[in-house]
Amino acid sequence: MKIHLTSVFVDDQAKAERFYTEILGFVKKHDVPVGEDVRWLTVVSPDEPEGTELLLEPAGHPAVKPYRDTLVADGIPLAQFAVDDVRAEYERLSKLGVTFTQEPLEMGPVTTAVFDDTCGNLIQIATKPA
Repeated sequence: MKIHLTSVFVDDQAKAERFYTEILGFVKKHDVPVGEDVRWLTVVSPDEPEGTELLLEPAGHPAVKPYRDTLVADGIPLAQFAVDDVRAEYERLSKLGVTFTQEPLEMGPVTTAVFDDTCGNLIQIATKPA
């Protein structure tokens, strides 16, 4: 068994698509209309185009807002992405205007940082475990 797809709830799919592709560097995999102003919109790592897909899922369900608001208020990331070098990625994303809520922090064998994805979520980046 392996993870094929996971999702993040987003306030605006078009805004999320721009942020996750143009800023973070993911590649759009699927973009299928499934209703009025709703798409099955997934992105993947350019390094693993057949790997795990991230669904940029509309945040319309009534349970989503209180859930995400509580996570953000408590500083809890909704998802974590692996990077080779957290400090380098922090510098790259900061220069692109990304707001970090946690600067790079060494936590045992990994370094982490947390940013606001502009779509209602906090996302953590971490070095790939050895």
